[in-house]
Amino acid sequence: MYRHLLIPTDGSELAHKAVVQGLSLARLCGAKVTALTVEHPFYVYDVLPSSKMDNTPGVFVEYAEYVKAHSTNILSEVAGAAKDSGVPCELVQIEQDQAHEAIIAVATKKGCDLIVMASHGRSGLAAVLLGSVTVKVLTHTKLPVLVCH
Repeated sequence: MYRHLLIPTDGSELAHKAVVQGLSLARLCGAKVTALTVEHPFYVYDVLPSSKMDNTPGVFVEYAEYVKAHSTNILSEVAGAAKDSGVPCELVQIEQDQAHEAIIAVATKKGCDLIVMASHGRSGLAAVLLGSVTVKVLTHTKLPVLVCH
């Protein structure tokens, strides 16, 4: 069956459900897991008005520290749950604009044979306007994807 699952998570309550489901499936299959969190890169124009550009290095350092702490917190929770489940787990943190591209790239690079992720299940106009990382992964990957609600 499955030997290596990728579980992308943003640390949300909904993503936690996918983590729980993914770890349960991995335990049942005797599979290992790669847990992934994708953070948005720092762009000075997203953060500072042009009048404050002289403080860019300080803001960049603050953002980098925040990203590291945020990712570490998310992934340490997954690592703890994996350990409690007896599932081998590798932790990966990436900064990239397009989360779906990072998810697919990591799954491919690590040789994963299933992606387990969450979705809000939006449809209609909400799905079109808000977009969905899950829908983009489903659209662009050749790997099977287990979507948890």
